[in-house]
Amino acid sequence: MTHSVNRFAWATAFLATLIAPLLLATAAGHRGGLLLEISLVLGLVATSLFVCVIVMASRPRTLTATLGIERISRVHRYLGITLLTVVLAHTLAVVLAAPGNWALLDLAHAPPRARAATAGTIALILLTALSLLRRRLRLSYRFWRVTHVLLAAGSFPAVALHVVLLRHLVVDPAMRTCFGLLAAAVALMLLNRWVLRPLGIGRRTFRVWDTWVEAGEVITLVLAPAGTHRIRWRGPLRFSAWIRLRRWGVCTDHPFTIASAPRDDGVIEFTIRRVGDYTHSLARLRPGSQVYLDGPHGSFTADRRPTAEGLVLIAGGVGITPMVSMLRTLADRGDPRRHTIFIGARTPDQLLFTEELADLSRRLDLAVVTTVTRPDDDWGGHIGRIDADLLDRSLPEHDQRQRVDYYVCGSTQFVAGIQMSLHRLRIPLDRIHTEQFEMV
Repeated sequence: MTHSVNRFAWATAFLATLIAPLLLATAAGHRGGLLLEISLVLGLVATSLFVCVIVMASRPRTLTATLGIERISRVHRYLGITLLTVVLAHTLAVVLAAPGNWALLDLAHAPPRARAATAGTIALILLTALSLLRRRLRLSYRFWRVTHVLLAAGSFPAVALHVVLLRHLVVDPAMRTCFGLLAAAVALMLLNRWVLRPLGIGRRTFRVWDTWVEAGEVITLVLAPAGTHRIRWRGPLRFSAWIRLRRWGVCTDHPFTIASAPRDDGVIEFTIRRVGDYTHSLARLRPGSQVYLDGPHGSFTADRRPTAEGLVLIAGGVGITPMVSMLRTLADRGDPRRHTIFIGARTPDQLLFTEELADLSRRLDLAVVTTVTRPDDDWGGHIGRIDADLLDRSLPEHDQRQRVDYYVCGSTQFVAGIQMSLHRLRIPLDRIHTEQFEMV
């Protein structure tokens, strides 16, 4: 019930943010030529989208519990691209509205309201371009994160200044109140994200207990509470958390999936693939090193639909991490349902948790299906990728497939491919839950 209420509340809030300024502007009777009317609508939509983007980036806990970290990151990305598109369309409509309006783009001679708009637009262009081209340009996580935050921090005040200096929007009491509420919402979100959360996270201090190599570039990081604090698993178990190397800072945190089940001693394990500067920093941590945890977050949880007759877990590479966490939790509970896990890897030595999965298959009614794309001479299992044919051969009977839940985790391409395969097998969309580990 709480999940449904939260989803309804957030959907209503986002919808109101988008619609309220348009309705108030219509009621205020702002009139002009067609292009000016279009530019006004686009400008108001852009302002509302900017607020939504900031709220998404601030990760309020009730929102992450409702949508999950992956979905929030994906929506944040799409909203950011949409925001830039609307801003560029707004700019084009303004300069085309009158012959002399092209001069508004001249920073040296344009009025302050136009300078603020141009500065904000340039910052948005750079922010979006760096995000879209980050991997192609091989930007480090730290560089990208710092520039992303700084450009966002510069663009929003510029947009707000542009709205204020236009005056014709803020002279109306209703519109002024609306903009004030939106600004207050942004201020509260930023205060929570950058001040209150770091202050509170001091109580979530952990120390590195142990680390070991699972396979190749994959390591397991074991964290133990530094004091009496324990992660509180309230409601459905959630298996995502942000590890912070320092209490304060712009690029000190990164999301990871929890690999362990809840433990009485508060110890938490993360299985991580070293693919960038941040994950390599984690791999260099030594026992006793101090870190902070923000979590648990997310909606990728086996408790999402407890009435399901079983789980089908489909993992690519290190995407097995949340699956193992779920299975450990179900085994601790003595879950009697039938479960199946599909694991795909390039080579047999890249398959993770093989011994533990064998143990879990004795503690649970669990079928383990593994496949590799580059087998060695000793490999006797499936060969190839996890596709519709392998799923069709290994899944329960057709009528039972509609009554189990499917959890998919892996790279963006892996998740997309599995979703297509499940669609071919006519698995209902509401039964499929996904998480991507390349979301940041």
